[in-house]
Formats: sequence, C-alpha cells, structure tokens
Amino acid sequence: MSLADVKKNAEQKMLKSIETLKTNLAKVRTGRAHVGILDHVTVDYYGTPTPLSGVANLTLLDARTIGVQPWEKKMLAPIEKAIRESDLGLNPATVGELIRVPTPPLTEERRKEMVKLVKSEGEDAKVAIRNIRRDANEQAKKMVKDKACSEDDERRSNDDIQKLTDKFVAEIDKVIAEKEKDVLTV
Repeated sequence: MSLADVKKNAEQKMLKSIETLKTNLAKVRTGRAHVGILDHVTVDYYGTPTPLSGVANLTLLDARTIGVQPWEKKMLAPIEKAIRESDLGLNPATVGELIRVPTPPLTEERRKEMVKLVKSEGEDAKVAIRNIRRDANEQAKKMVKDKACSEDDERRSNDDIQKLTDKFVAEIDKVIAEKEKDVLTV
C-alpha cells in the first residue's frame, strides 16, 4: 500500500461519512412534509418486516400531507398502524384506498430541539472524519517505521490528509447550516 492509497482510502471513507450524515438528516422533520420521513417505517407484510416504500406508493398531496397508496387493499390497516406506532408522532387517516398522513406544524420549542439534533448529527460526522484522519496518519507513520516511505513523504501525506479533513468538515458545516435553516423556516 502506498501513501496515495492511504489518502484515497481516507477520502472515500470521508465521503461515506458525509452521505451518512445526509441520510440521517433526511429523517429529521422540518415544517414541510416529505416522503423521506417515512423511510424507516416498516410494515408486517405476510410475516416479514418490509419498508413502507415496498408495500405502497408514497406521494406528497400538498405541502403538509403525505399520501400513502397501498398496492393491496388489505394492507391499509397494517400500514396505518405502523405509521401511528412509529416514533414520528404522526396521525394517519384512511380515506377510501388512500392513507393521508398530515404533518403537524412544528412549535418553536420543537424546532429548537430539532436544531440541537441536527447539530449533534453534525458533531458525530465531524468526529467520524477526525477518526478517519487519525487512522490515515497512523498508517503513514507505520509506513515510515516499516521503511516503505520517507519522513518527508509522511509529512506531505499528513498535510494532504489535513486538507481533506478541513474540506470535509467545511462540507459538514454547510450541510448542517442548510438543514438548520430548513428546520427554522416557518
């Protein structure tokens, strides 16, 4: 393994950390409805826990209402029950063959809690990025010890990895700021 491989590896892991952050933030509710908040809801489908998107069509009916259209009529009750029992605090209502899921507006207090949650997710992502940096620097140090590269190469590698870290931390800050703005928008 060369120093270039170490840097490339670190960059790929950092990119995955950013993607994980974005995925986690998609679950944080804002004032508007979006089908992403139902991603982690599972329904008992013939004895198998199945994601909601695997048994129904999810659409936005308007800015505050999600429409859930099951592919099988008999799945109406289990889907409604699964949404109600999720930790999202949503109260679905069945209208014919469609389940309407209104998202209540967030109170100011709840918005502040959501912002704290967003910041916490951001800090977790930054810690992950720093751990990746530390691991990459340790690999470079080990290569020097094993005489696979020079100390100057290690120093340059550490500088490059630090630049990568700074770039990804700035990206995290940008993502967090966007989500905060989204959560605080009434």
